[in-house]
Amino acid sequence: MPIVYPTLNHPLRVPLAAEIHSRPPMTLDAPERITHLAIYGRNDIHATSDNAALQLQLLAALCTHFGVTAPASEAKYFFHDFGRFRLKWECHTEFASYTFVAGNKSVPVSGALFKQMPLSDLPEEWLLSLRGMVMGASHVVLERSTATPEEAAVQMREQFEGNAIVGCEASQAAQVWTDFLIHADGFSRFVVRDHGLHGQQAGRLVQRMLEIETYRTMALLGLPPAQRANPALNAIEGELATLTAAMVDVDKPERQRSADGDQTLLQKITALAARLERLTLDNSYRFSASQAYFRLVHARIEELRERRIEGIPTVAEFMDRRLTPAMNTCAAVARRQEVLAERIANTNSLLRTRVGIVQERQNSKILESMNNRAAQQLLLQQSVEGLSVAAITYYVAGLLSYVGKGAKAAGIHLDVELTTGLMIPGIALLVWLGLKRLHKSVKH
Repeated sequence: MPIVYPTLNHPLRVPLAAEIHSRPPMTLDAPERITHLAIYGRNDIHATSDNAALQLQLLAALCTHFGVTAPASEAKYFFHDFGRFRLKWECHTEFASYTFVAGNKSVPVSGALFKQMPLSDLPEEWLLSLRGMVMGASHVVLERSTATPEEAAVQMREQFEGNAIVGCEASQAAQVWTDFLIHADGFSRFVVRDHGLHGQQAGRLVQRMLEIETYRTMALLGLPPAQRANPALNAIEGELATLTAAMVDVDKPERQRSADGDQTLLQKITALAARLERLTLDNSYRFSASQAYFRLVHARIEELRERRIEGIPTVAEFMDRRLTPAMNTCAAVARRQEVLAERIANTNSLLRTRVGIVQERQNSKILESMNNRAAQQLLLQQSVEGLSVAAITYYVAGLLSYVGKGAKAAGIHLDVELTTGLMIPGIALLVWLGLKRLHKSVKH
C-alpha cells in the first residue's frame, strides 16, 4: 500500500530527505564567467544580529532591485535566472555565498580574461550595503582549451600578473589555475580549463574551487584570536608559577603560612581561573569552527583528484605549506588553554586541601579548648560540692525545726533546738549519699 497519508510520516522525514538535495552544483557549460561573494554577517557592527535574517534581508534587497520575488524567510538555498546572470545563493551557519554566472558573449583577448565579469551587472547601491561583510570575493573563468599543461603554464603567468601560480590537472579532464592572491580589484582569480568535462562535472569542479577559497578564509579566522591569546596565556602562566612557588615556599614560618595567607593565594588563583575561563569562552567556538573549515578544505582538495603539472605546486601542496601551520597554531593555543586550565584546577585543589587541613587543625584546637573548659568546670563543681551539702543540710534542718516547733505548740513535749542539732549530722550524711547516687546515675 503506498504511503498516501501525510500523517503517516514523521514531521522531519521530508525535510531531512530534501536536505541532501538542497545545494546541488550549478550546471555550467564553458565558456562561463563566475563572480563569487562570501558575506560574513558577524563583524563588530552586526555581532549580535541573526546571521540568517541578515543574509535574507540582503538577498531580498537584491531581488527587489531586479523585480524578482525573494525566497521565504526559512530558505537556505535560492536559484534564479535574472537574465543578465544566473544567481545561486546558499546560507550557511556563519556566512552566505552568492555565485553569479554569465556566459561569455565574446572571446576575451589575451591577458583580459577577467575584464568582463558578472560583477558589472550588480547594482552599486547593493554592493555598498555589504561594507565590512565581504569575507571572500573571487572571479572564475571557465573556458575550453586544448593547450598542454606546459603551454597553459606560460599563459597563466601572464593572466596572474607574474605571481607564483598554483595549478593541477583535476577531474581527469580539466586544468585548474590560481595564485590564491587578492588582486588590485579586490578579487582572487581562478581559471578552469575544460578538456572534456561531462554532465555536471564543470559545475562541481568550480564549486569545489570556490569552497576551497571560502573555507580557507573562514578557517583562518581563528588565527588572529590565537595570536592575541598567546600574550594573555603567557601572563596567566607566569602568575600561576609565582603563586605555586609561594605555596611551596618552605622558608616561611608555619604561622605565616596560615589560613589568612592561604585564603589570599586562593583568591588570586580563583581570579586566574576566571580570566582563563573568559579567554576560553571567547576563543573556543572560533577554534572549533576553524578546525571544521580546515577539514572541509582537505575534503574538497581530495575531491579534485589532482595530478601534478611539472614545475607547478598543486593546491594540496600550497595548503599544506601555507594553511596547515596556521591551523596548527590554533590547535596548539586551544590545547594550551586546556592544559593551563587543568594546571590551575590542580593548584586550586591542592590549595583548598591545605586550607582544609588548616581549618581542621583550628577546629581540633577549638574542641580541645572546649574539653579543657569542661574539665575545669567539673573540677570547680566538685570543689564546691561540700558547700552544696552544707547548704542543703542547712535548709533541710531549718524545715525540720519548723516542724518541731509546730509539734511543741501542739502540746508535744519536745526540745526543738536539741533535736535539730542531733539530726544535722544524719541529714548531712543523707544529702552526701544522695548526691553521690545522683552523680553515679548521670555518669552511667
